[in-house]
Amino acid sequence: MKKVTYIIILAILAGYYGCKPAEKKADDAPIIEKKSLALESDIMTPEILWSFGRLSEAEVSPDKKNILYGVTYYDIKQNKGNRELYSIGVDGQNEKRLTSTKVSEYQAMWSPDGKKIFFMSAENGAMQVWKMNPDGSERQQITNIKNGINGYKVSPDMKKILYTADVYPEKQFKDLYADLPQATGKIFNDLMYRHWDTWVQAYSHIFVADLNGTITKGKDLMPEEPWESPLMPFGGMEQINWGPDSKVIAYTCRKKKGKEYAVSTNSDIYLYNLESGKTVNITEGMMGYDVAPTFSPDGKKIAWQSMERDGYESDKNRLFIMDLNSKIKTDFTKNFDQNAESLAWADDSRSIYFISDWHATDEIYRLDPADGKIIKITNGIHNYTAVVPAGDRLIATRVSMSMPAEIYAVDPQNGTDKQVTTTNKDILGQLTFGKISQRWIKTTDNKEMHAWIIYPPHFDSTKKYPTLLYCEGGPQSTVSQFWSYRWNFQMMAANGYIVVAPNRRGLPGFGQEWNEQISGDYGGQNMKDYLSAIDAVAKEPYVNKDKLGCVGASYGGFSVYWLAGNHHKRFKAFIAHDGMFNLESQYLETEEMWFVNWDLGGPFWDKNNKTAQRSFANSPHRFVQNWDTPILCIHGELDYRIVATQGMQAFNAAVLRGIPAELLCFPDENHWVLKPQNGILWQRTFFNWLDKWLK
Repeated sequence: MKKVTYIIILAILAGYYGCKPAEKKADDAPIIEKKSLALESDIMTPEILWSFGRLSEAEVSPDKKNILYGVTYYDIKQNKGNRELYSIGVDGQNEKRLTSTKVSEYQAMWSPDGKKIFFMSAENGAMQVWKMNPDGSERQQITNIKNGINGYKVSPDMKKILYTADVYPEKQFKDLYADLPQATGKIFNDLMYRHWDTWVQAYSHIFVADLNGTITKGKDLMPEEPWESPLMPFGGMEQINWGPDSKVIAYTCRKKKGKEYAVSTNSDIYLYNLESGKTVNITEGMMGYDVAPTFSPDGKKIAWQSMERDGYESDKNRLFIMDLNSKIKTDFTKNFDQNAESLAWADDSRSIYFISDWHATDEIYRLDPADGKIIKITNGIHNYTAVVPAGDRLIATRVSMSMPAEIYAVDPQNGTDKQVTTTNKDILGQLTFGKISQRWIKTTDNKEMHAWIIYPPHFDSTKKYPTLLYCEGGPQSTVSQFWSYRWNFQMMAANGYIVVAPNRRGLPGFGQEWNEQISGDYGGQNMKDYLSAIDAVAKEPYVNKDKLGCVGASYGGFSVYWLAGNHHKRFKAFIAHDGMFNLESQYLETEEMWFVNWDLGGPFWDKNNKTAQRSFANSPHRFVQNWDTPILCIHGELDYRIVATQGMQAFNAAVLRGIPAELLCFPDENHWVLKPQNGILWQRTFFNWLDKWLK
């Protein structure tokens, strides 16, 4: 229930949460690593899906000759994953495995001189910073911070290190009553007491220390400040960066707390001067999300991603650059009706590369600030998720609906690419995936809507197939060429289903007007778009129009619940994961209040607010009297974005109405499903339900 960034980082977070260090204990289990698989069939199964290596965090060496990256592999029996580090030449030659341990390695990066590799790994259950030689030898721990760290970056001159670590405000979270040592209650007197899947009892602060000897404590750059950097829940070290002279640190922060924090998205970019100890806000007066500051290599400019409006988390992501001498700030995407994300300066500081989605694919673009021109570099059926300049080429990570993440070398002049890594070549070579096609469909208001159609492997146009309408979450997240380890279109196709995945109203990549239409119109035009999509495809001779299903998560789950009461007998089965069912209770249960205020228009008690009243009148629970179709409800009890009682309400309503229903509840999962055995249980339950009613 956010935007496209969630999809991009999902595989990384799944790897991280699946490999988080537990209490130290004897472990005689083998190292989790890549397995050699000989498949009995060319059709993908959930077990095969969880066998793919999950590549992430490609870092180019200072001499532009090698790439450092990590790959996570999972073991279903051990119910966890393990992440190892690798290096490979930018030409795809000389691949090396650098680590082989039972504890995962994260956030690996080259030292500025290229002579060492830094990384994070667990020691006694807490994350610390380590270093090693580029060949993986001489592993050495360099921090020993109490309770561990969350992230780090080494200064360009290699004299200092910044790291982020949790700070526990004693006055707010101390034990109140010493005579009740086993009491577990938490006392709060303001909002934002929990976020995503965590009770908020600490703040992530930035610390700086000299890079010599074993570091046990650094200087807090935010002393006594009751807010965090990077931003919860998904902000990473891209939100904090060193200046090229190692004298300034730029960081992202929303310096608000409680109710003020819960209703605002107004984050700012701050510059901390190590010599003077002074902090300056360079985005004061800019009211939306300002994140991910990055200095030009020559130190003369700083760029960042910026949203304009406070409270709107899916506003256009603009590309701002400030001249550090004149202090002039310029929006270089003012006339560019797309988002700009994952910013990366060219080595000569004359241009900046970024990722932007357009018509359901994420491509690499280049901005030349001197003349303000934006040039599209790549074009294809894929999503680029990150880009790094490397001399005469770009090193980029890419996925598609038919391939998990791999690293590519891209020609910055013409966009031609060459695959560098082949992490999953052995598995992919044994599988047959379904064909993917694009289609433009006429909507009820005479617009053209893009949709992906995914066909089963070995598709036979003379047969009739059960067909699924996929409802996207976000709500403003493009149905692009993403690869998911849960909502995997090839997995659905492998089970014999055609999948219709429309880019309905309220999604980026089709202009800001198309993206913004959904705000305040839940249950409106975008629901008509869904029905237009499934009606158009259902006319095809190979679609069994009597065996249609509808599935989705988050806002997609809301869509399923809403359509269950308004589909006029089109569908024979529904599946809703972490969906909003009762918008009145959702308004007061969720944590990020800015979201419901913007998207729903305000609180349900504001009877004079026409937008809000229209939103709550379209709450799915108001149409339960029309339910007539079997429904599976799935929810995680650690989901604080959309609380599990939403799914329970829907399930209870279905049972009380006599509708065939099933509830799959995960006590230990959040808005996503991250544990291997839970992931496979999810897939089996998902397809058992569909097969029962559609086959």
